[in-house]
Amino acid sequence: MSQSKKAGHFVWPALLFAVSIGIYVFHDAAFQHFAPQADRNIIGQLSGVVTCYAGAWLLARIIGATLRRSGNGRRKVPKLLHELVTAALFMIATLITVAMLLGQSAGGALAGSGLIIAILGFAIRNVLADVLSGVALGLEAPFRIGDWIEIDGTIRGRVTEIGWRTTRLQTRNDTYMILPNSQVSRQRMTNFSAPRKHYRASIEIVLGHDIPVSEGKKLLAAAAASTDLIMKSPRPDVRALSYDMEGVRFAVRYWVPSFLDDMDCRDVILVAIDTAIRKRGLPPPYSRVKLIDPAQEAG
Repeated sequence: MSQSKKAGHFVWPALLFAVSIGIYVFHDAAFQHFAPQADRNIIGQLSGVVTCYAGAWLLARIIGATLRRSGNGRRKVPKLLHELVTAALFMIATLITVAMLLGQSAGGALAGSGLIIAILGFAIRNVLADVLSGVALGLEAPFRIGDWIEIDGTIRGRVTEIGWRTTRLQTRNDTYMILPNSQVSRQRMTNFSAPRKHYRASIEIVLGHDIPVSEGKKLLAAAAASTDLIMKSPRPDVRALSYDMEGVRFAVRYWVPSFLDDMDCRDVILVAIDTAIRKRGLPPPYSRVKLIDPAQEAG
């Protein structure tokens, strides 16, 4: 937007606001001097009405310009945010106008309109919470359409639609889920598609004490690297986690191309590890656990 258009964006509301204030302030003196018999209350009320709406108009333009200036980066400010602010300002102006026309003062009108807004806000608080949460999600943009996300560790799915009241997900089982934005914004969220689609996953494997830790790491790493579905670079690696009674616990870490391949990658890794363990002739760790019958032990 050019500088002339930016300036013209505020000219009419500012001019109307200034003129209406001038008329509201000086109409008594002007009518007393030029038309003492005229009804000054009508002009005062009309100028007050125009002042309320002109002030709401001007303030909406100023807030809109501020939001656009703050959203010049990669993340644009949602258009609905400006529309909500504008609607709220004109609603307040309407309530003040109605109260003033009913004979209340400007302060009483403002207090009465605040009470009405508070009552309306309490009545639709859940809807407002969802809408404001949708605006916050639009501003922060923690996820986009097509991202695979996890909410509170229990809900996983691909984002198909981001509305101002709800966010819609499609799970890997093609289940369609509709979540209120207020619930989404309150829960812990994991985005598996940002900042990149690939990420590192891990599985835990227990090997018996028959095999040294160093050889166990080599065995598991070679088995993981032999699969084709996981990413070849970075290469999978293995870390020893603990030295337990049933064996040594290892973490096999590997890179998944995308969340859609997560389950398949885990499957091929487990198959490859199982094949490698059986070829080596290693017994499974649970075969070393001896079950003791309490009755026999007592006898």
